[in-house]
Amino acid sequence: MSQRFNYMQQSAPAFKKLVELSMGLKESGLETGLQYLVEIRASQLNGCAFCLDMHVKQAVLAGERALRLHHVAIWHESPLFSARERAALRWTEALTRIPEGGISDAVYAEVREQFSEKELSDLTWVVSSINTWNRLNVAVQSVPGSQDKAFGLDKAGLA
Repeated sequence: MSQRFNYMQQSAPAFKKLVELSMGLKESGLETGLQYLVEIRASQLNGCAFCLDMHVKQAVLAGERALRLHHVAIWHESPLFSARERAALRWTEALTRIPEGGISDAVYAEVREQFSEKELSDLTWVVSSINTWNRLNVAVQSVPGSQDKAFGLDKAGLA
């Protein structure tokens, strides 16, 4: 199985800017592990196998516990996530599956209890960024694991 087309080459300037955005967000001050949880959840919701595979491996390499990774899909019922992580996952779901009528005041209030305005802005950018990556990789049918060696993800031991 191969990609439908190479968006990295065909739209190189846009690809470069999206990479710059994503790398800049890693320096935003939001916890790395929190960002991985957000990227994993959005990728699950969007059905992006390539990104889900990548971010699970990154989280493993960063020391995330396997059980928590298995529980991301059921975070609503899981006791393994902090209030801050739960708020981030709720925000991720709200922005990924924008409900009719927009984001409710109740969801916003819950998230604001855990995140400063700056952190919420950064979190919103992280969610927006992963949603863009998901849409690109779903569109071209990127093969999960195909870039592991290039990104050092083969070291996760999840082949």
